[in-house]
Amino acid sequence: MNRIVREDLESITSSDLDWGKFKDSSILISGANGMLGSYMAYAFMHLNEKNAGMNIKVYALARNEDRARERFSDHLKSPLFKIIQGNVEDKIRIKGNLDYIIHAASPASSQFYGTDPAGVIRPNVLGTINLLEMAREKKSKGFLFFSSGEVCGAVNKESIDETVAGYMDPTDIRNCYGESKRMAENICKCWNHQYKVPTFVVRPDHTYGPTMDLKNDRRVFSEFVSDAVNNRNITLKSDGLAVRTFCYISDATDGFFRVLLKGEPGESYNVSNKEGRISIGKLAEMIVSLCPEKKMKVACEKRQENSGYLENKDRIRPSLSTNKIEKLGYRCKVGIKEGFRRTIESFALKG
Repeated sequence: MNRIVREDLESITSSDLDWGKFKDSSILISGANGMLGSYMAYAFMHLNEKNAGMNIKVYALARNEDRARERFSDHLKSPLFKIIQGNVEDKIRIKGNLDYIIHAASPASSQFYGTDPAGVIRPNVLGTINLLEMAREKKSKGFLFFSSGEVCGAVNKESIDETVAGYMDPTDIRNCYGESKRMAENICKCWNHQYKVPTFVVRPDHTYGPTMDLKNDRRVFSEFVSDAVNNRNITLKSDGLAVRTFCYISDATDGFFRVLLKGEPGESYNVSNKEGRISIGKLAEMIVSLCPEKKMKVACEKRQENSGYLENKDRIRPSLSTNKIEKLGYRCKVGIKEGFRRTIESFALKG
């Protein structure tokens, strides 16, 4: 684990949250290999390192055990950390208590929407039901589901809060992601209402950071970072005018913990950085400016029609209002330029 990640973890765990609530807890994290799930797991283990009395047991659920062993190589010898090879679409068996369940397993990259839409839907719907049933059986204290701002659908507003639900065409293959996330949110609400499972939902904006999968994630901001890390010119496969909002992973992770520890059961919360709004073209130029020694340039290239990538047709996505989560004390610390600088630097560091 490199210096950048350790700094992030120290920043997260030094916040004003009541971390003592996790003392002597057992926690299951699905999608532990992913960018968001891995930072949650890292943070719990960092709490153990800071205070030996925390005694937090982390179960990292991942489909690829070899990748998980590489991802969590620093924690493999810890008696408080265990990798579970499995799929949330199947029943997961864990003996003993499970105080918290964090469901972060979901293919989030657009490349899968056109090539494996069924594989996008299953963890969001079947996986959510399976894990909620486990939370119900174990009488868990908290169930945190990772949703998405895409559940808001198409709306003609500059900023949207958690009450907004716009139009989403159920016959559009690309909406396999947004529609299944919508269904999963409703499932969480129903299990909270009917079975009193304390569910909490977060809707992260475009999140980036040191645990991005540069090899397999084909979202444009991931490709831009990959280009910078590998000393390539950045290739724009659009006109670059689309506008998105980006949130650095340490800020996002702070938001996830705030919702789990201080949020209202049955509620959904946007997690975003309102200062991280930028066009894709300007993002490419900014990343080039962060690496002057690489002498990179921004080039344009048409995306291949048979790539399987289904581009989001919305040019200007509304920003996600963070008024609700700010009432829990949420504040972003890392600006977009600093965040991408840290991300690029982290890939150049060993460990």
